[in-house]
Amino acid sequence: MVDMIHRARILAYSGTFIALIAAGSWISIPLPPVPLTLQTLFVLLSGIVMKRYGVIPVALYVLLGAASLPVFHNGTAGLGVLLGPTGGFLIGFIPAALIVGLAYEHESPNYQVMGLIAATSVTYLFGVAWLAWSASLSLVQAVLLGVAPFVVGEVVKVLAAYAIGKRVA
Repeated sequence: MVDMIHRARILAYSGTFIALIAAGSWISIPLPPVPLTLQTLFVLLSGIVMKRYGVIPVALYVLLGAASLPVFHNGTAGLGVLLGPTGGFLIGFIPAALIVGLAYEHESPNYQVMGLIAATSVTYLFGVAWLAWSASLSLVQAVLLGVAPFVVGEVVKVLAAYAIGKRVA
């Protein structure tokens, strides 16, 4: 019985977080070449709430977008988005959710904060590497375009995720 309840929660939370990540993609500030969105906040929250299972809705979100459902930033979709300059960031969401989820399986606030920071770093690591390669930029140019404009926003999202996580997790 407990196993069925656990599975039902995973299913319900997965649908909810797919919807939240998709909604967060519409809340964006268009900065070239990568927009600032609220997707990452909901990716972090999926790991906080669902622990290691938070990777499920994030992976499904990416798969739905790749399958041409308009769930990426501002309703974009398809493999073209994943192969474009933002693709690495989207793929980076998957390990990020897992990292946060594993960190939140520990009671220690230090683990949790480090998990949030590591997850955000991994998202940017994937994003910058792909941005540099896909747009034929140097690593320095990719960091200046794909990280520098977003640092303040990411710090705010990490702090918000931590604060929300203290309430819901």
